[in-house]
Amino acid sequence: MPRGRWSPAEYNKLEAAIAAGARVSVLRLGGELVVVPRRLGMRGGRETIEALHPATGEVITFMLDEIEALEVVA
Repeated sequence: MPRGRWSPAEYNKLEAAIAAGARVSVLRLGGELVVVPRRLGMRGGRETIEALHPATGEVITFMLDEIEALEVVA
């Protein structure tokens, strides 16, 4: 998924991962992290993904416009 504007198909893929509780690989700022997305939201006028780190249970919030790539892994 490209940085910035996301297509409807990309949103559908993310929403399906949220509904299924699937893990996704998020690449941003040159680093990759595998998380379980929980919901889409807004913060300061920017779209966000709230996710859980599967090993620690830590809640992590990603800004959609900062994500360089996102892939469903399971």
